[in-house]
Amino acid sequence: MMKRFVILAGVSLALAACQEQQHHVSSTRHLSPIPPATMALMSAKGMSKNDPILVRAYKKESEMEVWKRGADGKYALLKTFPICRWSGQLGPKVKEGDRQTPEGFYTVTPGQMNPNSSYYLSFDTGYPNAFDRTHGRTGTHLMVHGTCSSRGCFAMTDEAIAEVYAIAREAFAGGQRGFQFQSYPFRMTAENLAKHRADPHMPFWKNLKEGSDHFEALKEEPKVAVCAKRYVFGGSDVAQGSCSPQVHPAVAEKRQEDEKQVAALVAKGTPAVRTVYEDGSQHQSFRETMVASAGGDADGSFSLFGNQPQPRRNLGDVSRPEALAQGPREILLDEPVAKPGKLKPSTALALAAAEKAASPSKSVVAKATEPVKPAPVMVASAGNDSPSFYRTMAGAPGASAKVQTAKIALPAAEPSTPKPAVAALRRKAPEAAQAKPQSASARAVTVVPKPDAVSSGPERRAEAPGGLIQGAQPVLPAATGFARAN
Repeated sequence: MMKRFVILAGVSLALAACQEQQHHVSSTRHLSPIPPATMALMSAKGMSKNDPILVRAYKKESEMEVWKRGADGKYALLKTFPICRWSGQLGPKVKEGDRQTPEGFYTVTPGQMNPNSSYYLSFDTGYPNAFDRTHGRTGTHLMVHGTCSSRGCFAMTDEAIAEVYAIAREAFAGGQRGFQFQSYPFRMTAENLAKHRADPHMPFWKNLKEGSDHFEALKEEPKVAVCAKRYVFGGSDVAQGSCSPQVHPAVAEKRQEDEKQVAALVAKGTPAVRTVYEDGSQHQSFRETMVASAGGDADGSFSLFGNQPQPRRNLGDVSRPEALAQGPREILLDEPVAKPGKLKPSTALALAAAEKAASPSKSVVAKATEPVKPAPVMVASAGNDSPSFYRTMAGAPGASAKVQTAKIALPAAEPSTPKPAVAALRRKAPEAAQAKPQSASARAVTVVPKPDAVSSGPERRAEAPGGLIQGAQPVLPAATGFARAN
């Protein structure tokens, strides 16, 4: 009996370790008022604290925007908050424990707000939604919370989450039943789209851009549904179940203009890249904060790329600082070959040959060609970063988080007479030699290090019912009003 009790106690402790510790319900931090400066900003923009809100997050820029709907029914930007930490890579969350911060369109209801979070305050983004479930994606409790630690969440400072929480609370008090949370890999600008045009995730990102275009062109919250494993955006026709909604002329005009700008940038020689991270990133202002914390000014302030003193902020426990110190890298990608019937060695294949020892390539072409030695990595400055921060965070002199662009040496153009190895390949497998070029998404080789297999615990969230994404319901009965999970 005693043995059984010990086993059950051990299981209970293991389960408890997967749950965050709750603060006492008597805490009043969730009742903190909206700061006077933000109230004044609302007044100047013709907004009230009870007007509906909409939130947009951008991983690459590490920024979160809060928008408010005015008396004219249109949304206007209220305030932009820097994100202290997000984890993983650009791209959607796929499975539990992959450290990915989600991307997509979600709905946050009052039941998803957590006033008792051990991360100061938090709210659940609503992942997985109907789109995620259709694709078999898993993971729960993907939050926006305080502190600066993330294993799949958007981590803000305690001060920032308190303000966002208060703004959302007052919008709910004004009658809003749920606000839309839009999460993007980056701002959907022509520059970002041109640079990332060959990224394997681009088809998904173009689908997200459809919703972004609707919002930016009309300043109206798009209705969201899922049809044939794709997001569908629009107005009342989508709300009524249409999978082929009419596209507003202003939205169509914006898309056409964006496509022209992307084409112009590509024609000017904008390289196709894939941006990769050691494990997510953070807003540049927080790097300066950590510089100050590691030995900044004696008066308790620090400078943000200039002479303007900024107050120090308590970031709490920063997750994986050594990964932050590595910074983003841009890996050059080749685009599809226009001429059919001729194989052009790609940057990805050359990189695969160089990395063969660590990750053997299964490509027949990579085995048939001679090994290619990559050129030295070229490092381009991403800003006036302080070396002291990187030495402090990485623990090694000269470590830098500046953007690194890896330029891979490519073989010379294929001569008219094939090399013996290629000729032998064509005799043995002519169908492989004459195959049509693969798309960039199929040929790209990801050189992103595997995310940590060990995390401090799985993300968890109470499941919300399916259906239209806009129709999400509170995850707890109305009597409780707040979810206790983080």
